[in-house]
Amino acid sequence: MAKRILVAKGRVKGTKQMQYWTGVYAREHATRLHDGKPDVCYDICYKNNGKLVWEKVGWGSEGYSPGLADELRNNRVRAIRHGEELPGEKKRAPYFKDVAAEYVKWANENKKSGKDDEGRYKNNLAPRFDDKRLDEIGPLALEKMKKELKEEGLAPATVKHCLVLFRQIFNKAVSWGMYEGKNPIKGVKLPTVQNQRERFLSYEEADALLKELLSRSQFTHDMALISLHCGLRAGEIFNLRGQDLDFRNEIINVADTKNKKGRKAFMTQAVKEALQARLPEKPSEFVFTDKRHHEEVKHISLTFTKAVDKLEFNKGVTDRRHKVTFHTLRHTFCSWLALQGESLPTMRELMGHQSYEMLKKYTHLIPDEKKKATRRLEASLEKARRQITST
Repeated sequence: MAKRILVAKGRVKGTKQMQYWTGVYAREHATRLHDGKPDVCYDICYKNNGKLVWEKVGWGSEGYSPGLADELRNNRVRAIRHGEELPGEKKRAPYFKDVAAEYVKWANENKKSGKDDEGRYKNNLAPRFDDKRLDEIGPLALEKMKKELKEEGLAPATVKHCLVLFRQIFNKAVSWGMYEGKNPIKGVKLPTVQNQRERFLSYEEADALLKELLSRSQFTHDMALISLHCGLRAGEIFNLRGQDLDFRNEIINVADTKNKKGRKAFMTQAVKEALQARLPEKPSEFVFTDKRHHEEVKHISLTFTKAVDKLEFNKGVTDRRHKVTFHTLRHTFCSWLALQGESLPTMRELMGHQSYEMLKKYTHLIPDEKKKATRRLEASLEKARRQITST
């Protein structure tokens, strides 16, 4: 290759000093001719991410000149300064903040937990990853975040939610065609969460709670009654509309469920009477409405907490798994089903679980069929002995 020589514009007027095109070089070909002279190839150089980059511009025989080479170099320098990709350069991974912005917008439009995702992103992910490109974030950075969040006092469930959110944002970047790399979360072990409810109400405690709620608020009492007798989640109760109630067959069509799959719940007489009294004028209207603000209910009233406190259900209790909350009512419903010997398939259908995994915590309450079988065998053996003795 011929030696590169910095291209001169000419002499500076009034001096012997030469003026050059910055970063523009020329090299003559030994045998290739143009207009009877050795053909000249122009090259440019510039720095990108601290590295010197050489780029071939073209030959004089192809119409290139020092001026064109200089113009091209200036375009490259401007593109680098403003973070733009250079032609022929490998497509760079997007910044985490750009993908996260698209994800938050999507989540708010498609997920009930969209606001929760947005909050976790702003508080925990953004400060750590916003200014990094996706290919700059590895398992070690996620392990560091996991450790820091734990040291900040966040519960294992919250730390897990943050890691899962990162995984979802990253996966969306791939599915949306914004990135083609591997998700670094695959190399990170998620925290073990032990937040399954252990506490459920006895029949006497449930009656006492409903009675206390009724003395305070018919509205909150009816919500608690539906959860306790039918196993509905708070959000499922909030989303009930007139069109979801089938009084003839005593069925509640639960449409807006956690797993997006509808199911049927069955009314007890008490639930039927409560819902009949609340049936809205239009089928499309909500059964429970925040009359003060004329909108859908979004939270369980503090009336519930005050009733629980009055009954001292949580007195001296520090483990959240043993505290009575509104969700305890749904847990109580399933516990009662287990205690009366209902089958796992029946419990799964009534609770709306996609798998049996969530029902493991109730199996110890189900009457032991193996023990019953042993007792039946013992009775058969005893009967056989009596028959032999009598003969």
